[in-house]
Amino acid sequence: MKKILRYVLIAALLAGVVFTFVYLWKKARPKKEVYELVTPVLGDIEQKTVATGKVEPRDEVAIVPQISGIVSELYKEAGQTVQVGEIIAKIKVIPEMGTLNAAESRVKQSKLNLEQAQREYDRTKELYEGKVVVLEEYEKVETQLKLAKEELINAQDNLEIVRDGIAQRSSVASNTQIRSTISGMILDVPIKVGNSVIQANTFNAGTTIATVADMSDMIFRGNIDETEVGRVKEGMPILISVGALQDQRFDATLEYISPKSTENNGAILFEMKAAVKIPKAVFIRAGYSANAEIILDSRHQVFTIPESAVIFRDTTAFVNIYKGLDGEKQLFEERQVTVGLSDGINIEVKEGLTEQDQIRGAIKEETKSANK
Repeated sequence: MKKILRYVLIAALLAGVVFTFVYLWKKARPKKEVYELVTPVLGDIEQKTVATGKVEPRDEVAIVPQISGIVSELYKEAGQTVQVGEIIAKIKVIPEMGTLNAAESRVKQSKLNLEQAQREYDRTKELYEGKVVVLEEYEKVETQLKLAKEELINAQDNLEIVRDGIAQRSSVASNTQIRSTISGMILDVPIKVGNSVIQANTFNAGTTIATVADMSDMIFRGNIDETEVGRVKEGMPILISVGALQDQRFDATLEYISPKSTENNGAILFEMKAAVKIPKAVFIRAGYSANAEIILDSRHQVFTIPESAVIFRDTTAFVNIYKGLDGEKQLFEERQVTVGLSDGINIEVKEGLTEQDQIRGAIKEETKSANK
């Protein structure tokens, strides 16, 4: 039994030695590197930069009331279209008690003044007809009567404005009816029936009843990095891709680049705007996130090769030209070339290559051959 156990241990030890020897022998075998061969091809090279931002209407107009009060009716909601002058909401005027009391008091005083002026006119008229007073005195009293009547009318109009928001004899549309100032789509109605609103004045922007925008005139608003802003200019073509519409791209034209930068998380950015051409059949919602591809430079129908095949030393570029096989080993010769524009994947070759040249590319596979 002991002999069998001894033989088993010796066999296991020999097997371990053999396995270790085979493993080390395989690791020591030389590698044979096989490279892909690429040839120069005619193609286009475009160098682009990407700006992030969003698509939004060029102008958004906030509709604010011209009078303070409480919203009594809403005729429109977000998503509906309106025309200039179309009623969006109606406001019920809640007069301030001090102002209302002053307006009512003014009406009473105007009535008393009118009654007094009427009595004076009647007396003066009788005296004038009896040749007791001169025409000048009669005309003066008549003018005072007319002024008293006009003052009463103005006082009544003022009372109606304070109490109801508009005078009955006014030919102007009621201030209690909130109308759209432009044609477009309602983007937001932030108020509800029953909300109190205040009018726009010198010290307050007023309560926004609705936001209206022309959705047929859209722009891309985004930011571009300081390293690229010097290479772009107004009028350059842009390609807009919207995150919510991944299968579609839209042409745009750069209209504006901010002369002042903003800092965001340590990055210096410049605001840019571009007019977007939206087909009528496509509906773009305000605020869609989007990316803008700006073509900084381009070359058309030039020799191109993968940039990974180029070796750079200082300011000089080289490639390895395929010369044939030495047994199983590929032979290459280094050649200097003149390169141009690169898009990060392919690079333009201006001089040094022909269509027949084969260039060493990336390693295709690695095999091992036995030592001889």
